[in-house]
Amino acid sequence: MTAVSGGTKRPPEGRYGRSRTADERADRKLKIVGAVLGACLLAVVAWFGYDSIAGTKISAEVIKFDVVSDRAVEVHLEVRKNADVNGYCTLRSQAENGAEVGRADFRFDQDASRVDKTVTLRTTERATSAELVSCHTD
Repeated sequence: MTAVSGGTKRPPEGRYGRSRTADERADRKLKIVGAVLGACLLAVVAWFGYDSIAGTKISAEVIKFDVVSDRAVEVHLEVRKNADVNGYCTLRSQAENGAEVGRADFRFDQDASRVDKTVTLRTTERATSAELVSCHTD
């Protein structure tokens, strides 16, 4: 033990583990590193969220469909896009047993931001549904 002024004794430096000030410095460094990593993670999540929402340049929805024969379904689509964007939407149709009986891409090259269009989806047998699979820009 080392004598300190005032008659108190303290153990030699480093003999019984790290000092309290070293632990406080380590805790502070860990807090800084954690804050920086947390901010980076938040920025990455925000970027992907913004890109998935703002990056979509064409979207559509099926307004209605009508099975017109054993080999065709008419689908009324409403497409929303930027006026200068060209793209296509993929539609599919299924039979009563769930098997896919028709699939096709339909182009939308009009210079309008909203396009209402009725398209005919050819099928291999009688369909019971028509659904929008996806839309993509060129």
